Amino acid sequence: MKAKTTVTKGNLIDRKWHLVDLEGKTLGRVCVSIANLLMGKNKVDYSPNRDAGDYVVAINAKKIIVTGNKLKQKVYYHHTGFAGNLKELTLGQLMDKDPRLVISHGVKGMLPKNKLRDARMTRLKIFIESEHLYNDKIK
Repeated sequence: MKAKTTVTKGNLIDRKWHLVDLEGKTLGRVCVSIANLLMGKNKVDYSPNRDAGDYVVAINAKKIIVTGNKLKQKVYYHHTGFAGNLKELTLGQLMDKDPRLVISHGVKGMLPKNKLRDARMTRLKIFIESEHLYNDKIK
């Protein structure tokens, strides 16, 4: 007799809260682990077409480390929409401006590019310091 594959219904999804301390961690490696938690790849009933991931609270974003000369050489680009307004910031400048943007940009790039990405990103809460608002949710 063949075993049946079961699919968890949307109203039965159990979302947990995870606390990730970024102090002394490497940027890319942390982004991969956060993306896996947001997708739900750590769960037994993972399915790529369902949004069954967990909530992630990341603290100490300003204490993350990068290797090599990435603080000076890695450049982030964005365009304002007006002619000749291609803006660029190095990783060091962006870390000084808002380190949360560095984490969210890295995690967003590691999530699948589909309709579920924005919903998964809303479950990511990033804080610059170790204080956060979700003490009652994290066990």
